[in-house]
Amino acid sequence: MLSNKHIDTKSIDKDLERLGFFGDAAEAMGRRLSGLGLALVFLTLCVAVAAFTVTSVELSDALILASASAIAGYMALNIGANDVANNVGPAVGARVLSLTGALVIAAICESAGALLAGGEVVSTVSRDIFSPDDVPDSFSFVQAMLTAMVAAALWINFATYVGTPVSTTHSIIGGIVGAGIAASSVAAINWTTFSAIAATWVISPVLGGLVAAALMAFINARLLYVDDKLEAARFWLPALLGALGGVFSAYVFFKATDRASMVPDWLALPLSLAIGFVIWWGYRRIVASQLYDLENSARALRDLFTIPLMVTAALLSFAHGANDVANAIGPLAAIVQSQSLELQDLSTWFGSAEETRVPIWVTAVGAFGISAGLLLFGRRLVTVVGKKITKLSPIRAFCITLATAATVLTASGLGLPVSTTHIAVGAVFGVGFYREWHRNRYIPEGGKLRQRKFVRNREERRRRLLVRRTALFSIVAAWIVTVPAAALLAAVLYNLLGYFWT
Repeated sequence: MLSNKHIDTKSIDKDLERLGFFGDAAEAMGRRLSGLGLALVFLTLCVAVAAFTVTSVELSDALILASASAIAGYMALNIGANDVANNVGPAVGARVLSLTGALVIAAICESAGALLAGGEVVSTVSRDIFSPDDVPDSFSFVQAMLTAMVAAALWINFATYVGTPVSTTHSIIGGIVGAGIAASSVAAINWTTFSAIAATWVISPVLGGLVAAALMAFINARLLYVDDKLEAARFWLPALLGALGGVFSAYVFFKATDRASMVPDWLALPLSLAIGFVIWWGYRRIVASQLYDLENSARALRDLFTIPLMVTAALLSFAHGANDVANAIGPLAAIVQSQSLELQDLSTWFGSAEETRVPIWVTAVGAFGISAGLLLFGRRLVTVVGKKITKLSPIRAFCITLATAATVLTASGLGLPVSTTHIAVGAVFGVGFYREWHRNRYIPEGGKLRQRKFVRNREERRRRLLVRRTALFSIVAAWIVTVPAAALLAAVLYNLLGYFWT
């Protein structure tokens, strides 16, 4: 009897395990299907908004505009799904923000950056690389832009599926170049503009890494390896956050005028300085109130960096929205402008009576599409940037996000479509390699540093490596392949589309 009972209990346990497995599988499948369903709802809204804005146009042009809006929305969803790691990966990897909270913050700031400051880069992607004047007719130009968006979106979707953070900027510009050559010739591409953009792809990750490493060295010298760490934090943390707030305010005031003239130019600089001072004063009081419960140690400093890291993560999301929205809607804006469609002026709904270069609904497709992609599909790649390259702490993550945000905002102000992926990953590697160099050169003793003797043993030096080289090689390989892959795919799609339409 006892053995029979024992056997019965084991079978019940196995059945319960099977039921639990099927329940978990059903829940995971339900999340995927609900995400796909919400994505389809968003794409339907993109088509509806495009149809609503057209006041008088031929049916064929209306169908082209609706198709272009849906494809731009699909591109925006993929950008949000892939590039989320750049914005919140370091903060999540440092365990300062939960994944859900980080996604919500990023989605809000992404939309704000795209709507308020995305005009400069959109104009570069939409007309400065490949122009309607370089093709025989407007239909060929529209066909090229449609296939460029499809090719870039498919490539990003594939990269997200395999878990590789590729550059969405590389993807769309590669798609435009490939489709432009297929539509006209090699001479149709503005190679001067393309070369300038390509140069930033090489310079920007190096610059992001150098800035992040310099910030890490500064914090080591001024906060981590001083006698009174808490007093140093009381001085430097409010100063850093105040300077960041002032510079960011100036950027918004000077660069958001194409969407909303919030303040006159003569008042922008004094108001930015005032905002920076208020942030410095307020956060100085916050830091002072936290110091009473903390000991004079490096671990206490990590707790003090929680709020600055959250602020810089939000700022990076704003910068990403301002720059990478062009990757989603640049071709759509070019199609709208090339067709000379009669559209309702929705910009007046947002408080601006001035005629904008890019219709506000076009920017909204990219802004809300990126945010939807973040929330629905953005969890997959966070661990790649946040955890698989090098170990992150709040201090290291702060240096990475601040360096990335500063570099991206500078490029956005200049109208250069840089790769946020390149800069963010370059900053992660910059901090990781700096830590390697610092660890191999110095030994911390009693809160100070003593120079380490050179180690000749190769195995010992290998154990001290803090950056995973396999991650470096795989990410760089994906970066190299992206432009030619997207260009080739766009050229093939253009020819296939032309074959079926003719």
